[in-house]
Amino acid sequence: MCRLFALTSREPVSPMLAIDALNVMKEGHDGSGVGLFLSGLGGPFEELKGHPILSGIFTDAGLKRVYEYMAERGHRAQYSAMFKPETVPPVGTPKRGTYASLAYKMSDEWRALPKAEQDRALVQMRLDLRAEGEESGEIMVFSLWPDTIMIKEVGDPMAIGEYLKLDREELHARHILAQGRQNTNYAINLYACHPFFIEGISTMTNGENTAFIPIKEYLQSRGVTGYQGYQSDSEVFTHIAHFATKKLGLDISSYKHVITPMNDEEMAGHPDREFLSNLKKSCRKLIIDGPNCVIGCLPDGSMFMAQDRKKLRPGVVGGDPKKGIFAFSSEICGLNAAIPDRDKTQDFQPMHLDTAIVGPDCREVLKCSQKDPLRLQR
Repeated sequence: MCRLFALTSREPVSPMLAIDALNVMKEGHDGSGVGLFLSGLGGPFEELKGHPILSGIFTDAGLKRVYEYMAERGHRAQYSAMFKPETVPPVGTPKRGTYASLAYKMSDEWRALPKAEQDRALVQMRLDLRAEGEESGEIMVFSLWPDTIMIKEVGDPMAIGEYLKLDREELHARHILAQGRQNTNYAINLYACHPFFIEGISTMTNGENTAFIPIKEYLQSRGVTGYQGYQSDSEVFTHIAHFATKKLGLDISSYKHVITPMNDEEMAGHPDREFLSNLKKSCRKLIIDGPNCVIGCLPDGSMFMAQDRKKLRPGVVGGDPKKGIFAFSSEICGLNAAIPDRDKTQDFQPMHLDTAIVGPDCREVLKCSQKDPLRLQR
């Protein structure tokens, strides 16, 4: 089983706060890996907020190829945060090359494109480099997007955090997703490690997705750049969130209407019943069959938690609005470790109709029910 922990803060914090919380929940995960999504970056990257950042692991030859690939397209590295461990890796962790996050000044041609085309081009470049790396073994790319860093590795989360010196200021962030466990349902592959990412949206999941194949096939039929890969059955949750918000124009509070639509009895009397009924029919192949708890982060820094109808994977949200910090956790003990002085009476455990959302201002937990009227994207 996985354990999930996410932090959202008005001020940048160290990823080790999330790693520490995973360590407290260690009895609930197998310590086989860790994945991190970081956005709302502080340190040197905060001044480069609009510059896409390429994150991954590279051999020396791989880094050379990345620089060549980007230069061929007129993109130039503006800032590099690179770390090449000199110590022996933790037990179970392979010896690799350089863990790098490279912020790029993009070409004039790219900047002249409409926003949608810029976004698609970034996704395609990530896929191009991933494909090269899968063939050569020299490149692993996890994200290419502004204000975003992703780090993934096999091994115990705390040991990896210390090995990669994740407390470095250049990695401090306002929004952090952390998952403790490699993908052990299939072969070990860092592309199967949560969190997953596409166009500013990242999610991670505790559970299993038994409806994976029909969901994957439906997404692949949509003609959207980036709906591919699928080394893990949980990656589709990220793409469904992307499809619901970017393609259908739904607010994230309506994400659950896609993955876990209400039955006819629950839908009766809903002010948007006709729309929801049509949505349920048209997106029926995106309905999940859990158990699953999903935690995610959106491009504006909003963070959310949702669960399926079985409600067999725990999740809790709580925080301190005065200090401007909230956490989403698989277990109360992880939340207690990260924010011990919060008002615990305000903690919220979403039920099967609920979505919990904390905006980038970190002032409150917004509790949304599928019974509420729909909110569309502005």
